[in-house]
Amino acid sequence: MQKAKTKGLAKRICMSFFGVIICAVSVGIFKIAALGVDPFQSFMAGLDKLIPIDFGLLYIIVNALLLSFALIFDRHYIGIATFINLFLLGYITQFSYEFLQTLFVQPSLLVRILCLVVGVGIICFGSAFYMTADLGVSTYDAVALIICNTWKKGKFQYVRIITDIICVVLGIVLFLIAGGTLSAIPTIAGIGTIITAFFMGPLIEFFNVHCARPFLNGSFKTDDSEQA
Repeated sequence: MQKAKTKGLAKRICMSFFGVIICAVSVGIFKIAALGVDPFQSFMAGLDKLIPIDFGLLYIIVNALLLSFALIFDRHYIGIATFINLFLLGYITQFSYEFLQTLFVQPSLLVRILCLVVGVGIICFGSAFYMTADLGVSTYDAVALIICNTWKKGKFQYVRIITDIICVVLGIVLFLIAGGTLSAIPTIAGIGTIITAFFMGPLIEFFNVHCARPFLNGSFKTDDSEQA
């Protein structure tokens, strides 16, 4: 019984690490595409333009504030994966972006579009795994989950679309206030941002249903057989 539980927990921890790492790599791919990052990173890009401190530190500060929100309203979503995301995602993203720059020095438009498509798929796939592992989600993901599951204010995919749109709008406003030009906006809020804002929620749910949950449920079946 104890061995089965340990195996199940180990599998969920691996899913959490895998999901967070995949999401971080996807942000690096988005940066290579230069067609807009995901909504939360769009907000962070605008804030980074406005506040002159190291991005890694800024990322931790913002997520610490969102963590406080989650701790107040529903601690269920805070766990190992939350802190993995909080402290590692920014650094893994930076490493991934710098490495990809050595592979794609001056990517063509076709390569950038392909990177965008791959980035969208990867970030949704990774999000599904660490959310389904139920060992904590990112502080930003927790906001939409609390609104739809704790406050019962709508379905996740639609609530996520709304929170994503808010992030994009705030990111653009902050970017312009900080002195950014209109012509530079597509680099932080472009076609890629629009795609993720409207399709990230539904795509995460798709990967939850068809990949992450079946993968996790397989461990439960194994546990039951060992217990028997």
